Amino acid sequence: MNILVTGASKGIGNVIARELSKVGEVFVTGRNENALCSFGEGKYCVCDLTQSIDVLCDFIQGKQIDVLVNNAGEYIYGAIDSMQDTDIQKIYSINLYAPTKLITASVPYMKSKKWGRIVNIGSISGVMGEAYASLYSASKAGLLGLTKALALELAEYNITVNTINPGWVETSLGVESIEQSEFTEEEILSAIPQKRFVEPVEVARLVKYLISDDARGITGQGINLCAGLSVGI
Repeated sequence: MNILVTGASKGIGNVIARELSKVGEVFVTGRNENALCSFGEGKYCVCDLTQSIDVLCDFIQGKQIDVLVNNAGEYIYGAIDSMQDTDIQKIYSINLYAPTKLITASVPYMKSKKWGRIVNIGSISGVMGEAYASLYSASKAGLLGLTKALALELAEYNITVNTINPGWVETSLGVESIEQSEFTEEEILSAIPQKRFVEPVEVARLVKYLISDDARGITGQGINLCAGLSVGI
């Protein structure tokens, strides 16, 4: 397997890339070259998904990627009437347009091979909605629609498409989103049935399962990995 993980400079993406290196040839992308170079020469592509995505598409085709993990994402907290055009463009560009564009670059090789795996990292906010994070919620909900449609379109080629929807995850982005919100960490934890944040390695191991042959019958699904948050309180 030739695997590409986006947003692998830090957080969930970095943990996913390290975990998947146990089962395939891993390539990574992100904006921080210093963080990516540890994966080895020729194994990374420095890319800002809002500006140089065509460079990454060429990289995907050159490396014959047959497992694509769309992990890179952006979060903005604020009232909808405070959002600027730049905020709207940035969120949709990174969270929805970029995954779609990278899928279009990956699928031709997957089709020729009659095998492929696409895993999108969504969010529980795309399932339930999150007040004051409407752009983020909408972009992640869009990933779920894309996942379902592509799963149907690509099933005959033995390509599976799934989305993992994490809840609050113990990463720097998770901490930043707490700081931006109107709630304290204690208040957020009290609303999570398991009273804990999801660990990045839990997401990584679920990705590893979804790209395995054991999961070949799972496609078109949005899997909530949220410590029970989606069920209720």
